[in-house]
Amino acid sequence: MPVPVPPGAPALLPHQVPDYSANGYGQWRFGEGLGYEKRLDLMPAEYSASDVVPAARLLNYFVMTDIHITDKESPGQVIYYGYKWGMISGYSPVMLYSTHVLDAAVRTVNVLHEEKPFDFGIFLGDAINSGQYNELRWYIDVLDGKTVKPDSGVMDDPVPGPLNDYQDRFKAAGLNASIPWYQAIGNHDHFWMGLFPPDNYIKSTLTGNSILNMGNVLTSKLRIQSRGYYMGAVDGRTPYGDITGAGNVSEFPDGPPTVPADPDRRFLSRNEWISEFFRTSSGPAGHGFSQSDITTGFACYSFEPASDVPVKVIVLDDTMKDENMPDGSSNGFGSLDKERYAWLVHELDAGQAEGKLMIIAAHTPVGVELPETGLGSLMAWDKYAAVSDTDLVAKLHTYPNLLLWIAGHRHQNTITAFTSPDAAHPELGFWEVETASLREFPQQFRTFEIVRNSDNTVSIFATDVDPSVSEGTPAALSRSYAIAAHQIFNLTTDPSPSGSYNAELVKQLSPEMQVKLQNYGTPAGRQR
Repeated sequence: MPVPVPPGAPALLPHQVPDYSANGYGQWRFGEGLGYEKRLDLMPAEYSASDVVPAARLLNYFVMTDIHITDKESPGQVIYYGYKWGMISGYSPVMLYSTHVLDAAVRTVNVLHEEKPFDFGIFLGDAINSGQYNELRWYIDVLDGKTVKPDSGVMDDPVPGPLNDYQDRFKAAGLNASIPWYQAIGNHDHFWMGLFPPDNYIKSTLTGNSILNMGNVLTSKLRIQSRGYYMGAVDGRTPYGDITGAGNVSEFPDGPPTVPADPDRRFLSRNEWISEFFRTSSGPAGHGFSQSDITTGFACYSFEPASDVPVKVIVLDDTMKDENMPDGSSNGFGSLDKERYAWLVHELDAGQAEGKLMIIAAHTPVGVELPETGLGSLMAWDKYAAVSDTDLVAKLHTYPNLLLWIAGHRHQNTITAFTSPDAAHPELGFWEVETASLREFPQQFRTFEIVRNSDNTVSIFATDVDPSVSEGTPAALSRSYAIAAHQIFNLTTDPSPSGSYNAELVKQLSPEMQVKLQNYGTPAGRQR
């Protein structure tokens, strides 16, 4: 729970990191654990759950999303956007600790797994921030339990000694080898800054030493051709990650500011990004992708996580593609072209015909209400998509076995009920569950436990989890910085006051699935 900034505390700028603590920014306390709000939105009005109890456990899994592993020293970041223009996605000091927060989350999963085994884990995209090779290797190496050196360019040690600053090499725990993990693609994974296919100038900047010269790509008609400000980088030699080389071009009469270059900052194409998931020591091979996906760049697949439960997970790439952007920008829009939409319908048809419960896992949510202005307005479904989000939701309403659409992208713990359009068939409704980012406050992931109830309905227990962090660790410092940045950027906490929301989501099953599922699941109270 964030502790409010004391009255009368001076207003700080996001880069004034040494002043956070002394002025009461970034403080937090433990609150009571949240209970579950029982959601009956999809059920008939006359439905009563008063005598319903869990009968059998069907599936238990975790979701992490929007981790945004960041090479903060890269000359191709847009730090100026946060430093001067108020965009937290451009800069906040949590950038220093993205690998450490992921490691803390993985360690927390491993502990939970010992108490109640997970059938699988899935990561819903934006694994990395800038599409760089070194960012993706750090991400995979954390999950594999390798030694990670989250430093680029010249190796730095701002606080002499081991394991005492954000640049130090550390041994990641690695995800428990008995948990298979799967990967979806997000817009930041294959677009520069999640917004644009990079041009040659951006690509050369990433691997060079001159800091990026860019304008405001969100407002300028020139988009990534705009110029006028050096975007800055984090000085990895400094204990608080001071910003260097940021400002109006006129402030640098001797030419662009520079940082040490690093060839491992090279930008990855969609195909190259997929191929890295075959270069891991954890399983399964490819983490859902097939070898053919490396060639085609097709980032959709499905899998069945438990041999003894009829559940199918459909992993959908619903991000923009380079060739589907007539105006040259993605703005993170959700989108499906004809090929991916046809594939999705085929997978849903097959799952329904085979009598399987279905979960769609995608980066971008569908059918959500968005603000009319600001960054949030840029997260709408793409107007050029082969299917509108309205028509897509209508199609999804034809599959009674669809339980869930799970997503990230908006960095929110939001749950939306898509009620059936036919009151006589409530089984046509489904839930959408969004999960917050590990980068920004509240820095959480989710667990999902699906159970069969005594009345043959299904309950989905969606639980927000704070990574367990030890005092004084980099991950604990990141939590403080995330709260401070939230306060400094004056962001709204939704849901208030903690940004967290746990719910039991009840879903009606078709008569056929009610009969079928009676033979499945681990009796409640017994571990599989």
